Amino acid sequence: MLCAMRIIWIALPLLFLLPLHLVWHLLKLPSPWAMLFLRIAARALGARVKVHGTPLRRDVFFVANHLSWHDIPILAGITGTAFVAQDGVRDWPIIGWLATLNRTIFVSRTEKQNVAGQVAELREAIAENWSVTLFPEGTTSDGRQLLPFKQSLFATLAPPPKPMLIQPVLLDFGDAGPDIAWLGEETGWESAWRAFTRPGTYDVGVHFLEPFNPAEMADRKVVCALSRARLASALSATLGYTVT
Repeated sequence: MLCAMRIIWIALPLLFLLPLHLVWHLLKLPSPWAMLFLRIAARALGARVKVHGTPLRRDVFFVANHLSWHDIPILAGITGTAFVAQDGVRDWPIIGWLATLNRTIFVSRTEKQNVAGQVAELREAIAENWSVTLFPEGTTSDGRQLLPFKQSLFATLAPPPKPMLIQPVLLDFGDAGPDIAWLGEETGWESAWRAFTRPGTYDVGVHFLEPFNPAEMADRKVVCALSRARLASALSATLGYTVT
């Protein structure tokens, strides 16, 4: 019953907002409809979002920690951002199609020999989008730690393809983090079923931290290290212990 209610809660707005989004897309206008739909989807799945700090609205590269696909409707519902995602997401039923509509930038985890090509494609995509979000851990955690960051995609920002800032973003799910997180051998379908059948709501704090200019950094290693240091400091403050 709960699963059916949530599906209806998400599907009905989609029927009205998707045609509007497509019209705005054809007219090459910034569409507010995807952002509104994703905000509704996040709430339907139980998220009660509290924003801390001020998100930049354009010419920004958000760098965030990553727990689950919940992160995407939560962040996009606030900022309207596009995302960098592994290319397997493109083949997911419905989710992949919606991700494409939201201008997702797909990169391969397996074609390591083509990193230069991926960086070039990402630089081009960043130049065309007002904001882009990267989850540099490359996988998900339970929200109580910060995994090592992958440096390769930070090459797109050293220097950036246009004047822009990096704004680290901390997603704090509190005690609900381990329950929300998509970890281990759980499949996408299993994670989705758990989300749609999970009773009650959960609080998530979205902390927009102080932005910085990557053009002032020496190279991608410095950009990556500073991004991670700021997120680790913010996560330490929320948890009450040092995150390394």
